[in-house]
Amino acid sequence: MKSNAIKKGIERTPHRALLYATGIPKSEMNKPFIGVATSFTDIIPGHTGMRDLERFIEKGIHAGGGYPFFFGIPGICDGIAMGHRGMHYSLPSRELIADMVETIAEAHQLDGLLLLTNCDKITPGMLMAAARVNVPSIVVTAGPMYSGKLKGKRLSLVNDTFEAVGKYKKGLLSQSEISELEMCACPGPGSCQGMYTANTMACVTESLGMSLPGCATSMAVSSKKRRIAFESGSRVVELVKNNVTPRKIMSLKAFENAIRIDMALGGSTNTVLHIPAIAHDAGVDLPLDLFDTISSKTPHIADMLPGGRHYLEDLEFAGGIPAVLKRFTSDLNNSLTVSGMKIHDIAGKALIADPEVIRPLNKAHRKEGGIAVLRGSLAPDGAVIKQTAVSKNMLKFRGKAKVFNSEEAGMKAILSGEITSGDVVIIRYEGPKGGPGMREMLSPTSAIAGMGLANSVALITDGRFSGGTRGPCVGHVSPEAMEGGPIAIVQDGDVISIDIKKRKLDLLLSKIEVEDRLKTHKPVKPKITKGWLARYASAVTSASTGAIMKS
Repeated sequence: MKSNAIKKGIERTPHRALLYATGIPKSEMNKPFIGVATSFTDIIPGHTGMRDLERFIEKGIHAGGGYPFFFGIPGICDGIAMGHRGMHYSLPSRELIADMVETIAEAHQLDGLLLLTNCDKITPGMLMAAARVNVPSIVVTAGPMYSGKLKGKRLSLVNDTFEAVGKYKKGLLSQSEISELEMCACPGPGSCQGMYTANTMACVTESLGMSLPGCATSMAVSSKKRRIAFESGSRVVELVKNNVTPRKIMSLKAFENAIRIDMALGGSTNTVLHIPAIAHDAGVDLPLDLFDTISSKTPHIADMLPGGRHYLEDLEFAGGIPAVLKRFTSDLNNSLTVSGMKIHDIAGKALIADPEVIRPLNKAHRKEGGIAVLRGSLAPDGAVIKQTAVSKNMLKFRGKAKVFNSEEAGMKAILSGEITSGDVVIIRYEGPKGGPGMREMLSPTSAIAGMGLANSVALITDGRFSGGTRGPCVGHVSPEAMEGGPIAIVQDGDVISIDIKKRKLDLLLSKIEVEDRLKTHKPVKPKITKGWLARYASAVTSASTGAIMKS
């Protein structure tokens, strides 16, 4: 066992003394040491229920013959951090989380890891660490939140609170109606109710093979989730005994499976950042265009929020990820999972309880999957869009640019009525370096939707979007403005062309004009010049490579 490095031999006498000081019985010392990384916090709804799950994980590890050691990992709620300085820290926190799990696991020579997580950057951060440390590991995502209820109508956070801001500004909602919505939209623990980033990453984790079957969609407050927590605790000890490490599971074929299920569900564009970053730590080369290749061959079979009408609870009661796997059995690689079963075995045992929520391939909502990768004169290194959340009449769009050098400036213009039909809102200097931290643009995109402009206005940014974004919103434009990409030279009134079917994103200027502007262009000064974010900006790579840190 790896932990023998801290507990075996006469020279480890002081180490054992310190371990005994924690209260570990002598009878437990020869068992596998399992680190339980928990991101419990009182401030994130998706994590407030984790104390309960920790108990069941602990029971499971003991029952399986291991000894658990819990340690804390920080978490950020993107919804709370949205629209202000706090969002600069969200994506960078992914790197901190990966580094912290690596640090604790290596410093204490743990035999295995159980990773208790739920929200946007925490899940990919923990998966990155698992791939990097490469000791037997299993992930427990804490589960989605139930839909809210108000006057017989189901509610979700994004569609019914973020978009409510734009509706209020438009005069479509009163202050009292806003107050009712904010009290009812989020009824309790769990990750936000649609196929936003947190739930998308949970589904990706299960499809990748790093969670037990059913984990991704089992509800946060359910007895099923408790049982999965217990079984995961027991199972990770078996993984240690059999030396089943993350890199044996997270192969290129497993990543292809995860991307396919992501595309079928119409998941968040943030997976285009997170999956390559996880693959990088797993030693797997995963180019950006693989998303588009798989998406073009994957029917969109689940009409999930924000662009659709189904909630995570609907997907859970329809059969969850195993049922989605069943629809795609012939297209999936038969890779290994932490359960000990292979993907085809899990799919074969699944039951599709609602064929409207998880449609057959020949009755898909769309022939292609959720994400499209666009390239062209505005994004030579690529950009991404959630095409399943775009109306048919906006799949091809041409409009005049209105340019803003920050999210705040863009948001002010939107709420003051300066944006009108036919506009292409450009929000730049919000990329990994320029932000820094590549802030999500949920507030501006939700305001546009709430004001009824989602079918006549496009938004383009070198930043990124929440999984809750819908409409013709193009993000991750690379190279970003801070690196001197073409988005940096766009001026008010320039014509922008978006053609999702042809995968094109173009600034309609002559080559000579583009070259002349680039020669005279001077980037803006960095917004943040000290502290962690300044260090992050100096080391982070492009969104097109997953915004990973240079080693």
